[in-house]
Amino acid sequence: MQKILIFTLLVFIFISCGSEPQNKTLTYQNIIILSDMSSRINNKPQKDIIKIKKIVDFFKNECVRPGEKIGDKSSISFLTFSDNKIISIDIDNIKNLGEKQRFINSTGEYENSGLIEKIKKFEEEVSLNYVNVSNNGLDLISILIEKIENEPIIKKNKYLTDGIDTTFVNYENHINIFTDGYLEYVNKKSNSQYYFGSYEINEIRKFCKLNNISVKEALKSNSHLKLPAIIEEKNKYINLHILETHERDKNDKLQTYKNPKGLRDNEILEEVWRIWARESGFKSLDWEKY
Repeated sequence: MQKILIFTLLVFIFISCGSEPQNKTLTYQNIIILSDMSSRINNKPQKDIIKIKKIVDFFKNECVRPGEKIGDKSSISFLTFSDNKIISIDIDNIKNLGEKQRFINSTGEYENSGLIEKIKKFEEEVSLNYVNVSNNGLDLISILIEKIENEPIIKKNKYLTDGIDTTFVNYENHINIFTDGYLEYVNKKSNSQYYFGSYEINEIRKFCKLNNISVKEALKSNSHLKLPAIIEEKNKYINLHILETHERDKNDKLQTYKNPKGLRDNEILEEVWRIWARESGFKSLDWEKY
């Protein structure tokens, strides 16, 4: 009896030592491309397509990495402000690891329908949107928040466990917004909450000159000059990228500006967006101009 008890105790100790939890954290990218298909695309329409191609190449070569990486869970999607249609490639939709790798490497049953073909179709559909979709005067901030809240584009962190080992799966959500930066829409008279165009920019400029302060200081001291924050639970998971913004007060031919440095349209718009994003609880904001 004593020998049985000793044996049982040894087995228990062995199992306890051998089952020490092995936890790990994996991070994947969830890339969203959201395009403003207003008249701004007539300025330099091809610049969007070129930049989107670079984002798609990053998704393929740096995130998924066919032939190099195993078990990726990254995703990329495209949609416009005026449409609910989502064009998407989500590697995480394929749960079986072997099938996932055949899709990524375009082998086996996915020889003609794998990642390579999906990316080709993705880029074709994006280009078609730039040819066929045109909607002017949309309330971009309000629509952005609605899409974040109501459409399945944002991923939250999760964990996978077998009862002993746990894998924490984190997602970096990136919303790449292609817009000129100006927030002008047709129904300003009925609702000017998120309208921000030439008049609003000039008001900040005048306030800065009158008080001899910077744009950041002006927005901090006068809340009427900035956009009201929208604090939503999902915002904290999102990195915003405002891309291909336009400068109306710049003469591209002469390379001159109507306004002094620090008070130019794009500089004011960037600070307005940046403060709004921070006060709304977004994880980060990047800004890129033509």
